[in-house]
Amino acid sequence: MSRIIAGAAGGSTLNSVPGNLTRPTTDRVKEALFSRLDAFNVIAGARVLDLYAGSGSLGVESGSRGADSVDLVEFDAKASAVCQRNADLVNSVAGRKVVSVHRSKVESFLDRAADDARWDLVFLDPPYPLDEPALGAVLAKLVPHVSEGAVVVVERSSRSPEPEWPENMERFAEKKYGETRLWFAEPGVDAAEAVVAAEAGGAADAAAEKD
Repeated sequence: MSRIIAGAAGGSTLNSVPGNLTRPTTDRVKEALFSRLDAFNVIAGARVLDLYAGSGSLGVESGSRGADSVDLVEFDAKASAVCQRNADLVNSVAGRKVVSVHRSKVESFLDRAADDARWDLVFLDPPYPLDEPALGAVLAKLVPHVSEGAVVVVERSSRSPEPEWPENMERFAEKKYGETRLWFAEPGVDAAEAVVAAEAGGAADAAAEKD
């Protein structure tokens, strides 16, 4: 069974989704992934988005390790219920609602996201049948909602081709672990500049409202 590896809820056993509906990230891959993310210094205080969350393993691990907020997005009813149980585990240890669960299709969730919604760390572990153009379309929807300096992690089969990165998202690393390959991407220069401009504009508007 999978577990939370480290942090406030470290050692806790996670609930798993019954059947073969989901493909959970193994503890070996998860440990290697979070070791790298720790080196990037992107977890503590981060706003985290876990798309195609499955059991929510990656998102709740982030919550245990000090993320400020975590959004788990999962459409399947059984998997979403498991996400909620795992979220409750971390929230109980944290003493506040760190992890929120959204039962939604990923595309719909991103379409509904507020214009100023930003995440610092994003996980995508889509089902293998999702083809590259469809994954590329999801990544394109994500671009306006990643913060400057954000890290986007895509988990795919080691036999899958590199994702079709949209404009303003750039791959900066990849790593293979057996049958799993992780792709790491970040917002391109244009996207980062757009985020800074939008945040500066929002701050200016807020200041104007106070005057």
